[in-house]
Formats: sequence, structure tokens, C-alpha cells
Amino acid sequence: MAHSTVYDVANKAGVSIATVSRVVNFPDKVNPETRHKVLSVIDQLGYVPKAEAAARARKSAGRIGVLAPFFTYPSFVQRLRGVANALTTLPYELTIYNVDSTARRDSYVTSLSLTRRLDGLILMALPFNQATVERLVNHSMETVSIEVTHPSFSSIEIDDHAGGRMAAEYLIQKGYRRFGFIGDTDLPEHAFPTSDRRLGGYRAAIHEAGRALEPSYIALAVQSLQNAKNCMDRLLDLPEPPDAVFCASDTQALGALKAARVRGLRVPDDIAIIGFDDVDIAEYVGLTTIRQHLEESGRLAVELLLARLENRSRPVQHVRLTLKVIERETT
Repeated sequence: MAHSTVYDVANKAGVSIATVSRVVNFPDKVNPETRHKVLSVIDQLGYVPKAEAAARARKSAGRIGVLAPFFTYPSFVQRLRGVANALTTLPYELTIYNVDSTARRDSYVTSLSLTRRLDGLILMALPFNQATVERLVNHSMETVSIEVTHPSFSSIEIDDHAGGRMAAEYLIQKGYRRFGFIGDTDLPEHAFPTSDRRLGGYRAAIHEAGRALEPSYIALAVQSLQNAKNCMDRLLDLPEPPDAVFCASDTQALGALKAARVRGLRVPDDIAIIGFDDVDIAEYVGLTTIRQHLEESGRLAVELLLARLENRSRPVQHVRLTLKVIERETT
């Protein structure tokens, strides 16, 4: 039915009009069973909220939304900067949604798909299930994903496993022999496990070189400067501490650097440290790191999104950005 009303949805779902409104606008406020029932009816009837449709018809500027977890992390800030810079001269507003749980992610996707408050959506390092994909596709919400790929969306990705390998191969080539790793643990379900993949590549390259990455040389904690410092302290307290440590992010590398310097260790003479991301501050502190093109990924996401908005028949594109070892003073 092309012109179904809120009354039709409420009657068929056996709920009140207020409940339908809550499902559309605040889906996380409705219990899952009711929400699923109402959404199923909305999908069956092809219901589009009238007020929102009218408001969108009056709008002169478009809107691009970004869904991101951990949007205060330096790497996410740089990606967002790339998105914002790409939209500076274009008639689009940028709206950022902080995702702090799987329920919040699904709630945003549901609400944004139904109300059409956005012209396009960028998912930043957010894993998603098939139900999320179907909702976005069925409601014609043009989407680009960064770090996570799906055949239905254009995407931008890096090879985290290869990045871990690059770190190990670089340290081996430099002559280091005892390897440590500082990464993430207790990663929430709504976040992409980049740390695990980087560790996997790091471990594989070390083993292929005939060396070992002992379990005791792997320190994991929730990502923060202080937690990374604590992890580095644990590694340095080992009977035979590592002489090189790879950190899954530059933030963690900065915490590790602080721990080494507090102890009076010389970096890199006593211990080498390499990070991942190449955030702005890495150059200022002389941090060796694996560079991923953060701002470029944000800019490209906008490009891919606008290309599809201008021409819906344009095929989806999957872009893989290259990684590079940036050698500075910490190795």
C-alpha cells in the first residue's frame, strides 16, 4: 500500500498510534517484541511517516549522518575531519551519532531508515548484522561503510592483519628479538575488532620468522593512555622484558612510551615502540607507526556516498587503502 497511514499500522499491529510513533522515532524505548511486530507491519505496508516526508520536501539542504563508536578517539576524530572537510562547500549538513551499544546502533538505523531524516549514512567501524543491512536497503538509505564490508554497500577498508605483519617484519628487520604487544580487550559487540586482527598478523609474521610471541608478552586492556601505561609496566616487569613492543593504536603507544620514560629507559636503545594509525600527535612525539590514511578514508566515504546519491544505478565500490611504516625516533 503506497499511502498507508499510522492508523493502518496501529490497527494491523494491534497497538496504539503512540506506540507506532515511539517505534519510528525512539525505537530503543520500545520493548523488542513490540518493536519487531510494528516494524514488520511497517515493512509490509510500506508506511512512510507523513510529517517527516513533508519536512524533507521543504528542505533545501541535504543531510549526511555518521554513526560511530568511540568518536572521541584521535583516529575517529581524524576520519570525521575528512568527512567534514569533504562536505564544507557542499549543500549537506553533517550529523554525528555516537553509538555506545548494539541496541543504540540498531535503534539509530531503524529510526533513520524510517523517518528519512538523512540523505545518506556513513557507518564508521561498526559491525552490522543482516537485519541492519536489509532495513537500510529496503528503505533506500544510501550507505557507505568504513572498515567493515558488505556487498550491498560501498566501503573503504584497510587490511589490519597485513598491518600487524608489517609491524613484525619491520621490527625483525631492525634486529629486535623479544616481541611484546599491547592491545584491546573487552571490546563491545558494537565495535570492530581491529586490535585482534592486528595481533593476528603480528603473531603470524613473528612465528614465520622462527621467533615466538609468548602469551605473557601480550598485554590487553580497555583502550586508554593509563591502561596502556599499566600494560607496558606489566611487560617491563617480566624477568626478561621485550626489547620491542607493537601497540594496536598510537594512543596505546603513547601510554607505553610514558611507562618507559618514567622508568628512565631509553627509547629505542633499551626498548622500541611502534604504534598504529599515524594520528596527528605521532609526528610531534617522534613515534614510529603504521600509517593508515584516516582523513582520506573520511573524504573517500563522502565521495562514494555522493556518487551513489547522484546516480543510484552506479555500482557499489570497495576501496582498500594502503598501509605504510612511518619510521621515526622510537625504533
